[in-house]
Amino acid sequence: MGYVGLPLMVRYAEVGYKVLGIDIDQKKVNELNQGNSYIDHIPSKHIKQSVDKGFEATTDFSRVAEADALLICVPTPLNKHREPDLSFVISTTDFIIPYLRKGHVLSLESTTYPGTTEEELLPRMESTGLKVGEEVFLIYSPEREDPGNENFKTQTIPKVCGGHTKNCIDVGKALYESVIDRIVLVSSTKAAEMTKLLENIHRAVNIGLVNEMKIVADKMGINIYEVIDAAATKPFGFTPYYPGPGLGGHCIPIDPFYLTWKAREYGLNTHFIELAGELNTSMPNWVIGKLSEALNRNFKSINGSKVLVLGIAYKANVDDMRESPSVELMKLLDQKGAIVNYSDPHVSVFPKMRDYYFDLRSVELTSQSIKDYDCVLIATNHKAFDYELIKAHAQLIVDTRGVYKESFDELIRA
Repeated sequence: MGYVGLPLMVRYAEVGYKVLGIDIDQKKVNELNQGNSYIDHIPSKHIKQSVDKGFEATTDFSRVAEADALLICVPTPLNKHREPDLSFVISTTDFIIPYLRKGHVLSLESTTYPGTTEEELLPRMESTGLKVGEEVFLIYSPEREDPGNENFKTQTIPKVCGGHTKNCIDVGKALYESVIDRIVLVSSTKAAEMTKLLENIHRAVNIGLVNEMKIVADKMGINIYEVIDAAATKPFGFTPYYPGPGLGGHCIPIDPFYLTWKAREYGLNTHFIELAGELNTSMPNWVIGKLSEALNRNFKSINGSKVLVLGIAYKANVDDMRESPSVELMKLLDQKGAIVNYSDPHVSVFPKMRDYYFDLRSVELTSQSIKDYDCVLIATNHKAFDYELIKAHAQLIVDTRGVYKESFDELIRA
């Protein structure tokens, strides 16, 4: 019940379905049953309304038997070798299988490589003796949530859906068409899986391009943001993408590696995609290099300097920390001996994460607190930050998001 499952639950409850939410985190379950949200952009009033309409959360997997449709919305991260980690998908499916019954439809929504649904979920469903496509139904319908995007919501984002058989596709259409305005049917689960990867790899590759352009422009003394904004005035043939300190979110940093890994099974190398991945992955180190140069200009080193990181969510105006490059920046600064703190209006306490640990709380931005730091690093450009206050009192600003259009003495673009 996270960034994908929770908005889906709210939407199904909104149109009158009785929804059961299963999560292994008892704390989340308790919060949901009390009508509380733990995700910034999903108001608690929506959870309360869902509870009033019959929504219930539980940690008891045996209750899947009560449902008619089972939607898997779990993380699909990378392991330490940057290879697909399907452990959450597989363990969730294994929990479900003992309770699978005739009439069930199982839909996987998590990002994954082409073939996952047929190679991992299908054999497990068939092991029950139930005929997939006749007695039970298997589909893949990738999530397209964009936390904090005010222009779209779950209902209005078109839903891609592929099934193991024609009957499965028909059932998938019936499952989603009452809650989503437009259903886009494709011929197979593999096609749906590849669709999801294409969407996000398209963005990763283009962001990799502008990140490389940023490095070149920086050497030439050119403001890359000015260039992109000017190029974006072309009414055809150009879509603006903007550089940053690295890629964040669950999908865009991860999807290229899922496809690259699977392509090797077919004897293929995804040179272009891998190059973009390398560029994007290298961005935190490049930013730290620029920060080091900036401090050096003030006769200081990273070691012993006080650095305030502004924004630790992966994108502006949300509390979503998944794969946030801000946290990698904090780790690199810490390793180099900096005294690191952060300020984020959406993340009051540094959360528990798999690969990072900081015992920190968000610093309130005041004229005095800003002055106390040798450098302010803008990692995520939240609207709530008072950028004029920061400009007026910061000793040094490293801007990775193009917040400041005009140059000034204390500003370094990275």
